[in-house]
Amino acid sequence: MRKSLLVLLLWAPFATALIPKPSERLDQAAKQAIQHFLLHNRVVDSPQDLDNAPYIVAAQGGRVLGTNGDRIHARGNLDAIQRSYGIFRRGKVYIDPDTQELLGINADDIGTARFLLADNLTTLAVQRVTQEIRPGDRLLRAEPPVALGNLDAAKSASFIEGHIIDIPKGITQIGVLDAVTLNKGRRNGLVEGQLLTVIKAGATVRDTVTGMPTQLPDERAGTLLVFRTYEKLSYALVLSASRSLAVQDRFETAQQAQ
Repeated sequence: MRKSLLVLLLWAPFATALIPKPSERLDQAAKQAIQHFLLHNRVVDSPQDLDNAPYIVAAQGGRVLGTNGDRIHARGNLDAIQRSYGIFRRGKVYIDPDTQELLGINADDIGTARFLLADNLTTLAVQRVTQEIRPGDRLLRAEPPVALGNLDAAKSASFIEGHIIDIPKGITQIGVLDAVTLNKGRRNGLVEGQLLTVIKAGATVRDTVTGMPTQLPDERAGTLLVFRTYEKLSYALVLSASRSLAVQDRFETAQQAQ
């Protein structure tokens, strides 16, 4: 009993050190990574969010495609008070790996446009493009900015666990300052500023003595900071990683791992 208590006391400071203190969570590089990511990535909760959004009819002069600097014409409910709109196209559909529930749809960033005037069609000026604009691309209002300063505040939440389900950058291995998509969101209790611990499943090896397959223990592999939550999904930034992370790695709220 005494030996177990001694081991626990000696291990506690190292276990706590795995989780960044609030003041250590966001340096300038992390803030820039979040801001850049949010400029080019967005999730909508349902197909109807895109299907019912205003859409582009044509570019200036009736041309089919629009590029940077063009004027484009759109149909739908666009507000003159809202001067800037994002241009999006339906992208990857996110399905929960455990329940097969539709969690949301990635809205692929095409660019931004500025409201000019409204008539039978609304005219906008293209300000930024990532690829050619097509008829049918959708216009969405800007999301509220993330209060980066508030992400340093400690957050409390009940125990939550889930999986990394996507790497929006399209890479296969995840490292520090990469953003990932999680299969949990506001409805599950995740909040912006929440710290999560990533846990990689232990490998299965063959016991050379018994010949039986043996599951090695799971390992803590990194720390995530949730910076944008949706109803069923969230975005998180990798703050630390002791090894490469990957889609399907499990996460849990950091309080439980302290």
